[in-house]
This record gives sequence, C-alpha cells and structure tokens, in this order.
Amino acid sequence: ATTEIYTLSLHDALPILEQNYPNPFNPSTTIEFTVKSASSVNLSVYNLQGQLMAVLVNEQLSPGVYKTVFDATNFPTGIYFYKLTAGKNTMQKKMLIAK
Repeated sequence: ATTEIYTLSLHDALPILEQNYPNPFNPSTTIEFTVKSASSVNLSVYNLQGQLMAVLVNEQLSPGVYKTVFDATNFPTGIYFYKLTAGKNTMQKKMLIAK
C-alpha cells in the first residue's frame, strides 16, 4: 500500500502586509495589505513605547488588496510600527518619519 502525505499551507490563507512606501517619509506614506478571506481588519500605528497613535482601518473587509495613506503631519520624527490584525492573524512592520 502507498501512503501519501499532503502538507497544507496555512501561509496561503494569511493576510499580507507590505512595507510602506516611501520609507522614510514626510509627511505621508502608503501602506498596502492583502486580505485573503473576509475578516475583521485593524491597521494601527504605534510609537516605540507601544502607545497607539492612530487607527487607519477598523472594519470588516472582503478578500482583496487594499491601500491606505497615513498622514503623519502632526507626528514627530521617529520610528513607528504599523500593525495589521486580520481575524486571528497579526503582523507588523517598522517605518520612519523623517522631518
């Protein structure tokens, strides 16, 4: 008898968070992300101390590619993190505001 083993990739179902562009930036940057399945999506910006600075997206989204512009006019120069949560999956990336 032959036994076949199949590996299911959960990676195919995970959302994708792209690096913002331009980076470094002043005063605005674009953040692109892909949602693979309908889910509750939150995209937020945090400072280095982990304090929530801005909520860019907070809604139920259908599968697709999305872009949002983050306007940092009122933010000081520094390193910030943006975090995407889609369903139970979370990922984050770093960006730099240079004034």
